[in-house]
Amino acid sequence: MVYVDPLVRHGWVLRGRMVASCHLFTDEASLDELHWLARRIGMKPGWFRDVAVPHYDLTMMRRRAAVALGAREVGRREAVEIWRARRRRAFSVGSMAALDF
Repeated sequence: MVYVDPLVRHGWVLRGRMVASCHLFTDEASLDELHWLARRIGMKPGWFRDVAVPHYDLTMMRRRAAVALGAREVGRREAVEIWRARRRRAFSVGSMAALDF
């Protein structure tokens, strides 16, 4: 599943003015669905943020497009829960792989 969290003013300046932004992210181990949806709404591969929570930053118009294509809207708390659960799964899978002889 691919999600979008609420628009917030993080300090982005676009064309000389402040704009709100949000995150497009997934709860899946595979990022295929995330990248597919990002491409469909006009995101460039170089805009992908592969950090603690792999995501794309979206403006209001791209957020609307993502929702129209099936991204699920979640609140900030639910987004954080999804991110934590994804990290726990990634860590446990990574830990098990490191123990695999």
